[in-house]
Amino acid sequence: MRFKTFPLLTLLIISVSNVSQANTQWNETPIGSSLMVHGGTGLIQTPTSRMLNEGDLVVSYTDNDQYRFMSATMQLFPWMQTTVRYSDVRTKLYSPVASFSGDQTLKDKGIDVKFRLLKESSYLPEFTVGFRDFGGTGFFESEFLGLSKQVGNLNFHINMGWGYLGTDDNISNPFCELKDSFCQRPQGYTGRGGQIDYQRFFKGQASIFGGVEYQTPWQPLRLKLEYEGNNYINDRAGVLQQDSKWNLGAAYRWHGFDFSVNYQRGNTIGFGVNYNFNFHTINQVKYNRPPRDITNVKNDFTMEDVDRNRLTQGLLSQAGFAVSTSHITKNSLTLYGQQTSFRDKDEAVERIGRIIAYEVPDSINIYKIVNTSSSVPVLETVIDAEQFKKHAKYQIVEPDLNSSYVRQDISLESIENYNPTNNSGFFTGIETFWIQTFGNPEAFYLYQAGVLINGGYTVKGKTSISGTLKVNLLENFEKFNYTTDGGHSTLPRVRTNVREYVSNRDITMENLFVHWKDRIAPNLYAQAYGGYLESMYGGIGTELLYIPVESNLSFGFDINYVQQRSYENNFDFFDYKVLTGHANIYWQPEFLDDTLFTFNIGQYLAKDKGVTIDFAKRFDSGIIVGAYAAITNASAEDYGEGSFTKGFYLSIPFDLFSLTPARGQAKLPWVPISRDGGQALNRPIKLMGLTSERSSFY
Repeated sequence: MRFKTFPLLTLLIISVSNVSQANTQWNETPIGSSLMVHGGTGLIQTPTSRMLNEGDLVVSYTDNDQYRFMSATMQLFPWMQTTVRYSDVRTKLYSPVASFSGDQTLKDKGIDVKFRLLKESSYLPEFTVGFRDFGGTGFFESEFLGLSKQVGNLNFHINMGWGYLGTDDNISNPFCELKDSFCQRPQGYTGRGGQIDYQRFFKGQASIFGGVEYQTPWQPLRLKLEYEGNNYINDRAGVLQQDSKWNLGAAYRWHGFDFSVNYQRGNTIGFGVNYNFNFHTINQVKYNRPPRDITNVKNDFTMEDVDRNRLTQGLLSQAGFAVSTSHITKNSLTLYGQQTSFRDKDEAVERIGRIIAYEVPDSINIYKIVNTSSSVPVLETVIDAEQFKKHAKYQIVEPDLNSSYVRQDISLESIENYNPTNNSGFFTGIETFWIQTFGNPEAFYLYQAGVLINGGYTVKGKTSISGTLKVNLLENFEKFNYTTDGGHSTLPRVRTNVREYVSNRDITMENLFVHWKDRIAPNLYAQAYGGYLESMYGGIGTELLYIPVESNLSFGFDINYVQQRSYENNFDFFDYKVLTGHANIYWQPEFLDDTLFTFNIGQYLAKDKGVTIDFAKRFDSGIIVGAYAAITNASAEDYGEGSFTKGFYLSIPFDLFSLTPARGQAKLPWVPISRDGGQALNRPIKLMGLTSERSSFY
């Protein structure tokens, strides 16, 4: 499946360019919060109860004789840490079939999560529960309960583990004393992998393990000593010799990097490198004028004296607001246009308000800013000019510009006075794309890069015909040995032949469709579309969305009748047709700051029915981290490997790539396994994106 992204390397380059702020955050990390070999806070082979700072992301690579680990550890909340990991088993082949995977070594994906149940205090330790490599094939599947306590420069850790962490069986499983079903750990995995095997949690053999981490007087250096609870007899890399259960390690910190060495099992040397940056504080240096100063401005002239060209040029160059039309009354000014530069809505309003206050007479006491999207009014901001000036001129003890304006739905007066001009004509654009996939049998990393050339014609801004050509410039997709997936499935092949669509095609027509959109009632938006809607499907569809301004709850639905496109050329279709659509609910819970849950309930492309649950967390920098899962009535056996559709994504603001303020996001996804169940139509335009300025989340 195609995704437009920036490669992860670009994000790393940005973070390095801001190393001073990232390093400040990193140096504040508590003693004992370094990472273990597998990713996630820990000692060497064992986890601990320590957490990172909220918003920290640590990218890691570690290596020893048997394994390479590539991981990313994310501190989503102060009480929740997650790790995604690729394991490279150096002693095993990906498969015994050379024509399928050559001499590539075995790869495996893993996900860990850890929850803090009790925060450390003067007398009580940190207490957590963690789940490692849950779901999937479970190479390192285990659960643990952990305690951590800091004493001076020493951090002490003691844990009880089950599964991979408990194979030494050095203590009786306390849950076995309560119920016999906890005495034996079920083997194998349910379905076709990818499911969470709750029935194995805290069952079978158990072990006590732990250790200590010492912060030396030399600030960059930390030393580690741990005692393991794993005997390595049934390890995925084979039976590994363990001459000692004690492991030693050291970590050296330099500008956000951690370089580590370790001595494991009394016979194995390992090393690794980590890099940390924080999603709350990461930023990009900007070359931008400060907001307009109005401290000594007193405008006792009339509107006839206003230099309107200077006003609109100032709004565009200093506030990123492109005026399309305006309406003036005796005491109010309404400006209609689009925000082109500033991602932060409050910063944009402040800059707009200051420029208007500088340029227009004091007799205008109401400023109305109507944000539009392709001539569709989306949001109205009403500024009390008198209050705004008092705060902007620091005539109030505690200035608060936000209190001088309100965001609201478009008023009837503003709708009636909206008469845009020059909103018909041709438009063009070009953007880069980067497609990537990990863990393939032919090669671990496959990629495709190029440009998307789009263009079309719009009629009065609300109706348009547009299309996109995809031009491949750089790729290694020719390594694909098998284009159509050979796994057994009773579901229609709605996505598993995606390789046929992306292989050996230098120029493709991604979409070509007619589109209409408008605001049809207060807080209610609609759209309709038809044509080649995405690379694999064409048809017709419509969507409605009810989205009150800055409300915690929005909802709507979409319905589409589509036919599968041919991968043999750009214009033909296969016979497969389907009616697909969903009821869509968007909810921002008050008990979780800066989070958005999306529920899409309905019928998917393979005619299976169910719900997709999407969780998104936004950080102060504008970066969004998300995860989703589609649960449908398709069984795990019908779905195939992975059991159900799931994935993760990172959405990065263009603002972090630019030396000037910018809007828009680049999406970097990770889909472990994508098959036919739970697959939705990739609609070319979604109303939530069109109206995102109304949401407090975006």
